[in-house]
Amino acid sequence: MGKKTDQPAEIVREYGPFPGAPHVHGVSFDGSRVWFAGGEKLHALDPDTGQIVRSLDVCCDAGTAFDGRYLFQIADDRIQKIDPATGAVLSTIPAPGGGRDSGLAWAEGTLWVGQYRDRKIHQIDPETGAILRTVESNRFVTGVSWVDGELWHGTLEGESEIRRVDPETGEVLTRLIMPKGTEVSGLEADNGDLLYAGGGKSGRIRAVRRPRRRSGRS
Repeated sequence: MGKKTDQPAEIVREYGPFPGAPHVHGVSFDGSRVWFAGGEKLHALDPDTGQIVRSLDVCCDAGTAFDGRYLFQIADDRIQKIDPATGAVLSTIPAPGGGRDSGLAWAEGTLWVGQYRDRKIHQIDPETGAILRTVESNRFVTGVSWVDGELWHGTLEGESEIRRVDPETGEVLTRLIMPKGTEVSGLEADNGDLLYAGGGKSGRIRAVRRPRRRSGRS
């Protein structure tokens, strides 16, 4: 196991606030667009122009994920599978927190769901909602993301952080400290070295540089 690293978050770009979307909840990335949950609509943001290019009329008050074809969206006490082309809800499973869920991510055929005040991340079966594994945290858990075999999550308890944690033990490996007064809601990685962090009630999304590991496993 490598040495834990703490450093200030490097914010490379800020988006928003957006008309008609005062809050940013879940955040995901489909390979070209950043999707974010605005409460009553799921919006697609062009990260190059900073403009919203599509909106879907679906309930979306927490985490968002993308599996390469479909969007998954937490809506109250359930997780909806959504066709991004039409906005149609294709199926629904119960959310493990029963309405106390936060972040959502897709990795290796399963969904990972943050439990805000319970300070946990559950790996669940996307067909049934059954819990397969639980990772414990010592902070409130907001957004969740997997990238390059790394599990990252946002925190919102005192100062906000973006953390890389060991997916087996929950041990904190990297802490990116956000500026005072900011918050992290949703979280998702792009195809490069950025993490898109939702800004909650600020209505903003911040692109944060993801530090790369030099070599070996940590």
